[in-house]
Amino acid sequence: MSDRIRLLPEIISNQIKAGEVVEYPSSAIKEMVENAIDAGATKVTVNFVNGGRDLVQIVDNGRGMSPIDARMAFECHATSKIASLDDIYALHTFGFRGEALSSISAVSQVELITRQADSEVGTKTLINGGEFVSQSPVATNVGSHFQVRNLFYNTPARRKFINSKESSLSTDIKREFRRVALCHPEVSCTLLNNGAPIYILPESSLVERIVGIMGNATRRNLLEVDVDTSIVKIKGYVGRPAAAKQKNVEQYLFVNGRYFRSPQIYRAILKAYDKLIPDICSPSYFLYLTVEPDRVDVNVSPHKTEVRFADADDIYQIVSAAVRGTLAKSGNVGAMEFERAAVEIPVMSDDTVVYAEPKVSDNADYNPFREDYVSDAGAGEDNV
Repeated sequence: MSDRIRLLPEIISNQIKAGEVVEYPSSAIKEMVENAIDAGATKVTVNFVNGGRDLVQIVDNGRGMSPIDARMAFECHATSKIASLDDIYALHTFGFRGEALSSISAVSQVELITRQADSEVGTKTLINGGEFVSQSPVATNVGSHFQVRNLFYNTPARRKFINSKESSLSTDIKREFRRVALCHPEVSCTLLNNGAPIYILPESSLVERIVGIMGNATRRNLLEVDVDTSIVKIKGYVGRPAAAKQKNVEQYLFVNGRYFRSPQIYRAILKAYDKLIPDICSPSYFLYLTVEPDRVDVNVSPHKTEVRFADADDIYQIVSAAVRGTLAKSGNVGAMEFERAAVEIPVMSDDTVVYAEPKVSDNADYNPFREDYVSDAGAGEDNV
């Protein structure tokens, strides 16, 4: 009997992984913008054509790469973020999987132009379907410029799944762009559709970034949240109960600089709005959690939108209390909630006077029918 199990060729393995990491053009944009910010960029520009199927461009002014790094960046599991297993649980960046560029290049035609500040010339690297084509010197600015063409061109079975309407693909791209832009107001972010601007967001404060994306009408409905505990720090904004909507269009959670989803924390926020909004409505929120990197696992899934907290139950309670406290300060909740009120009872000593009964005195001669009482009362009535 012949042996039947064999290892897949690396190129096929990378193409399979690409379907997990890069489902749509929006996924590729998300991964590359996150890489740009990890590289220290203060300005990122994204341009896409035909919903990202024909072309995705990412231009940043980050640190750039050396010629060797520009070649190594497309290898599977290549990363600058970890050197040992311990580093995995001490990350302050967007992740460590090292699969994004490898997966993207396996199913597209990629051109990378990059230069470091201490280099006079940059490097142009071409990758076609995961295979190295060429590398040559080129004049360019400091930073990196990626062009990803014909996504999934060499995997027709996958490409047919992104043959949806261009408007739908554009909506996905805008959604992913907003998530990254909201998380980094200190970075100037621009999104273009075939060269036409969709978002032009200069470096700003958090509230200005929220308003820049969501519109000026959002500003008057924002209530600030600011809580600092030993387990988690929470900053951001929640919407006034009166502004709650039936569609969950303005709900964003971030932890340590990345967007994530959490049904548990969503329930904690809804608990804070209990009896303040209709059951069919949901509040707006933009909450930014900061926890110790070793207390949160951000690599639960390839998309890195799911996280696992070591102190999940405590964080649930803190988030709910923080939002409820913000609503109370704004007058939307009563100042005292008896079910949560903490009453401090002083320690009683032997000489502590708890209750002093007043002295009682009486007049045994008192008679309300005596003439002097009646005449006094009548005089008072005449005077009135």
